[in-house]
Amino acid sequence: MTDGLARTPFHAHHVALGAKLVPFAGFEMPVQYPTGISREHEIVRTGVGVFDVSHMGEFEVTGPDRNAFVNRVTCNDVGALAPGQAQYSAILTDAGTFVDDCLVYRFDDKLMLVVNAANAVKDWDHLVARKAGVNVRLKDISPEVALLAVQGPASEALVQSLTRVRLDAIGYYHFDVGPVAGADCFISRTGYTGEDGFELYFRPRSADAVWSALVGEGRAAPIGLGARDSLRLEVGYPLYGNDIDDTTTPYEARLGWIVKLDKGAPFTGKAALQQAKTRGVRRKLVGFVTDAKGVIPRHGMDVILNDRKVDVVRSGGYSPTLKQAIGTTYLPTHSVTPGTGFEIEVRGKRVPASVVALPFYTGGSVKR
Repeated sequence: MTDGLARTPFHAHHVALGAKLVPFAGFEMPVQYPTGISREHEIVRTGVGVFDVSHMGEFEVTGPDRNAFVNRVTCNDVGALAPGQAQYSAILTDAGTFVDDCLVYRFDDKLMLVVNAANAVKDWDHLVARKAGVNVRLKDISPEVALLAVQGPASEALVQSLTRVRLDAIGYYHFDVGPVAGADCFISRTGYTGEDGFELYFRPRSADAVWSALVGEGRAAPIGLGARDSLRLEVGYPLYGNDIDDTTTPYEARLGWIVKLDKGAPFTGKAALQQAKTRGVRRKLVGFVTDAKGVIPRHGMDVILNDRKVDVVRSGGYSPTLKQAIGTTYLPTHSVTPGTGFEIEVRGKRVPASVVALPFYTGGSVKR
């Protein structure tokens, strides 16, 4: 560890490749490699890249009441999953706002929740506090998991060369189990870039073998957190702490599709969300562009509508694919139509911006 920061099982590889390492969610993580963020971004859009995402949190839920329990603490419907399927969901507060967003994987004999690294301790405490009276066993298996995300239109060909599992049989938001580069893995097909890809979960002892099989000349490039952020922003995927947090609801964030009010089970936040759906929301997350020369919107900049501050830039940056400055913010529902104009305050000056439909980029290879 450096200055109290944890390291993933791939840390030595990042160092050897000359990565710029930064503190992130309690870990020392690569933000970029010498190739640079824009080039890494392009590689994932056109070829294949590998992200070290071993900092994410993984919680295992076993026991007779496992499905009922996870249905109670998340807003999507676990009952809609068959073994071998995954879903995007959220852990909510009583007010219907986000504790975190998460992935839920359903196995034959267990469930697994994958949560954001920065929220893992908070999420764990939230789940444990709601365990009383339920016959389940919770286990934080995060230290036992190494996790690589292989993303890009060439990802299937690369991973298929390292496994006998038929990857073309794994649908979007499905998974299978089998060896990859000799390591026992479970292989899921989700992603956070808008491109086709796979997540490989395996024991840390296999980290060197799997990394070396995936990364290198003629195979995949290593990709840092910087490109991960620009890739997910282009396709409109939310980031906790920016686009969603404990002040925003799924309905405001345009994620109402993960809320299953009629799943036949009460869940934390349900009453608040029922009220919100009935009365409607006062604001919604929107995408925007700005053509102001040399101006890149950044998280936290004030957003001005009709001479009044209505929010801040939630996510913002330059789109390497679209060659344009893009971002997200919350606007009153009467002002969310594409083409609506507003302003962003940048270094004491107001620059024009306009609402556009999300996602910004729709040309990805992701197989839905």
